[in-house]
Amino acid sequence: MTAPGGAPRWDEQLQLRLARGEETALGELYDQLAPMVHGLAGRILADQAAAAQLTREIFAHVWEHPEAFDPAQGSLRSWIGSLTHRRAVDRLRLRRAADAPPGGAEQHGTHGTDSHGTGSPYDENSPVEEEIRTVATAARIQYVVDSLPQTLRETITVSYYDGRTYQETARRLGISEQIAKQRMRLGLELLATELAAERERQRRQRTTGPGAAGPGERHRNEGGGT
Repeated sequence: MTAPGGAPRWDEQLQLRLARGEETALGELYDQLAPMVHGLAGRILADQAAAAQLTREIFAHVWEHPEAFDPAQGSLRSWIGSLTHRRAVDRLRLRRAADAPPGGAEQHGTHGTDSHGTGSPYDENSPVEEEIRTVATAARIQYVVDSLPQTLRETITVSYYDGRTYQETARRLGISEQIAKQRMRLGLELLATELAAERERQRRQRTTGPGAAGPGERHRNEGGGT
């Protein structure tokens, strides 16, 4: 059953249990969403140890700040997915900055200052930033595909990723060509909606730059720090 704001009623009940400090609620949440969190973090960071660490941090944050989740804005899964995506991208950006050789800012097209002369090394057009956006978008696409109902997910996987025609997909899945087309169309519509939201998030981030808000401000936006 779904709450008026769009989040499943289970999400709201779990949030209340977390707010009461019920460790069993955290265990239930972890069992259900940890594979998603670890998988998304792993695709962005390409480092299983770092993904495992980030997974622990995400659930620690949820445990300490259950009030940060707003059921009116969507499901608990979506909120945790967005939180994971944001923090993993931040982690990747910091790693790329640490790995950059001396003078790397110039090599990547930045000159140590942003357009406002604030001294930020951020340059949205640098090869490193473009790579981060590409990795983050690919991970987001896979996250959305993994979140789709099984019938839509398997149709997209067979048709889109395996490069099969509608006829081949229909035969492979044992469905009619018309159903294959309908499932593919619906799945791609859901993907397009999510990617449009992702582009808007990236636009807002480019407007401010990743360093515009300090750690304290970012944590307030997420409902508190870990």
